[in-house]
Amino acid sequence: MRIKTLFLLVSHLVVGTMGVILGIYLLPIITAPVAPTASEISLLVTQAQYKTTFISDLTDSDILHWGEGDVAVGPHFITLAGTLAPGPDYQLYLASEFVETEADFMRLKSTMVRVGEVKTFENFIVPVPQNIDPAKYNTVIVWCESFNQFITSAQYQH
Repeated sequence: MRIKTLFLLVSHLVVGTMGVILGIYLLPIITAPVAPTASEISLLVTQAQYKTTFISDLTDSDILHWGEGDVAVGPHFITLAGTLAPGPDYQLYLASEFVETEADFMRLKSTMVRVGEVKTFENFIVPVPQNIDPAKYNTVIVWCESFNQFITSAQYQH
């Protein structure tokens, strides 16, 4: 009887844990707003000062944490025409130094500026606050704030 009780306890804990993990992963996908269209992105790209690309094979990118696509950085908007691995609490940062690891991000975070939230995983448009000048930085970074997880980055000027 004890083995059966122990088995039930362990199996319920495993299933419950998997449910929580799946919920954390799927909730942002389910609640994400409608992604901007390609034409909305294209219009803003024409106003961009800088263009770069997110690639999926950076040092700390992996199967669950990556981004791919064309990034445009302008004085009023930063856009992605591409895809990010879904996840919770993505934030867009600008940095003065290229970053591709969690350790580098944490080391340099105090020198970075947070631009805003990334709420969609296919294409995004993030408004740049008036007090931020993207020309003072050279790298755009997507970071998962909840789990201190590097997602992707790209250098837009040298």
